[in-house]
Amino acid sequence: MKVLVVGGGGREHALCWKIAQSPLLKKLYCAPGNGGIEEIAETVPISSEDLESLLRFAKSEGIDLTVVGPEAPLVKGIVDLFEKEGLKVFGPNRVAAEIEGSKAFAKAFMNKYGIRTAPFEVFDDPQKAKRYVIEHGVPVVIKASGIAAGKGTFVCETEEEALNAIEEIMVKKAFGEAGSEVVIEEKLEGIEVSYMVFSDGENLLPLSPSQDHKRLLDGDMGPNTGGMGAYSPVPFVRVELEKRILQEIMMPTIKGLKEEGRPYRGILYGGLMIDKDKNPWVLEFNCRFGDPETQPLVVRMEGDLLEIMLYCVEGKLKETKLRWSDKPAVCVVMAQKGYPGVYEKGKEIKGLEKVLQMEDVWVFHAGTVKKDGKFYTNGGRVLGVTAMGRDFEEALKRVYEAVEKISWEGVYYRKDIGRKAFLYPSLS
Repeated sequence: MKVLVVGGGGREHALCWKIAQSPLLKKLYCAPGNGGIEEIAETVPISSEDLESLLRFAKSEGIDLTVVGPEAPLVKGIVDLFEKEGLKVFGPNRVAAEIEGSKAFAKAFMNKYGIRTAPFEVFDDPQKAKRYVIEHGVPVVIKASGIAAGKGTFVCETEEEALNAIEEIMVKKAFGEAGSEVVIEEKLEGIEVSYMVFSDGENLLPLSPSQDHKRLLDGDMGPNTGGMGAYSPVPFVRVELEKRILQEIMMPTIKGLKEEGRPYRGILYGGLMIDKDKNPWVLEFNCRFGDPETQPLVVRMEGDLLEIMLYCVEGKLKETKLRWSDKPAVCVVMAQKGYPGVYEKGKEIKGLEKVLQMEDVWVFHAGTVKKDGKFYTNGGRVLGVTAMGRDFEEALKRVYEAVEKISWEGVYYRKDIGRKAFLYPSLS
């Protein structure tokens, strides 16, 4: 098979790395790719949001399956465009992808189908949104309704923070049109978990649970980012809790979307909160693999990812199973100073060759470019260093040993990724 992966981040490098192991694969392309991806796939200089150029490329090269990494092309309708031309694509179509593309839609959908989520209100007028905050009080969570690269959510403990968030999203348009509407919801307390399933529109195949670290700074402080690290599995998500997540959230969502005329094929990502009574609540849905959760997941995944994706597209998901290594995996994101705000590019990355020698360690490139045999920074999140170990202690020791071998001017990373795996024995 000829496969095209759309995207150029750490998630796409991880997907390319796993797909490249499939016996079904004949040729792998990635558009636009990055410095690391070009080591395992032929990179194509087409933006992930240039749908017409991607379509022309897929048709001219005879691509058998296109795998879409980021949410933006899915929300814009890349699947509809490709399928109209008879091409197979892994990912939901435009109306199904609205589960991420519009938080307002997602919240109304969850209410309709009895899926547990925080009480909320939706506003398209900043003055009405501010009045609501003043009248109803804090804490609240304020979200840009559209897609904002994982950065459009503000957890507000004070009225001032809430009013500033509304100003930032709706008036200053920090996220463009994504902020023309906001969701204001009650702040939930508990522990966050990322739970993803493959779906062929009818059947589900769950991935191992994982946990993301959204905040920039140690101790979950600082601004939200696209994700500073992740680990899998999550020790306190035992069989009984996982069964409830599937029965109370993921299955009703897939069934409800089908009833709405939005059959969902691809990866459905549930950003969940587990409360003190072990009830799962939905914080958000995403229409694609998590980034950086994909990185620890693919190194633990046993079997053929490409075959599973094909079965999703062809409605044959019942015919396959997923197996997972018992070894835990941790991914630490190495970012450029200034992220998630303004940051510099073009810093030479040193020490990658030292990490290549390490056992059970992988470096997935996110924001890199390769010039004259050297790698340079080219984004805010630059690398996702990922390691497995016999247990979490070994995985953490290994991943931070690898991280310390890599350097560039202005490198930043959290020092506490994965430590949450030890914090919640009471939920086990």
